[in-house]
Amino acid sequence: QVQLVESGGGLVQPGGSLRLSCAASLGFFRFRTMGWYRQAPGKQRELVATIRGGDSVTNYADSVKGRFTISRDNTEKTVYLQMHSLKPEDTAVYYCNAQLGQNSIWGQGTQVTVSS
Repeated sequence: QVQLVESGGGLVQPGGSLRLSCAASLGFFRFRTMGWYRQAPGKQRELVATIRGGDSVTNYADSVKGRFTISRDNTEKTVYLQMHSLKPEDTAVYYCNAQLGQNSIWGQGTQVTVSS
């Protein structure tokens, strides 16, 4: 059973924008902390941004602050990552994560490639 489905990745030129979506088929969605992580070739998976359940407090990696925005729609059970001013170093597979207590669920990932 697929519980998190990411979409919106693709090829974009430096300076461009993309919006990633993560559709969840999970209970208690509004209480879950949702996050976006990324993994570039040869590197460890790293945090991009999280948005807390309940109060929607957000947290960003320093490398994306001011360029990326995470948001959520609890009615649609979807979390978004709006990305602007993309750089080649943003190239990675982007993964959606849903966290509630000790329960952590990952999506299958979506590729984002920033290249001219």
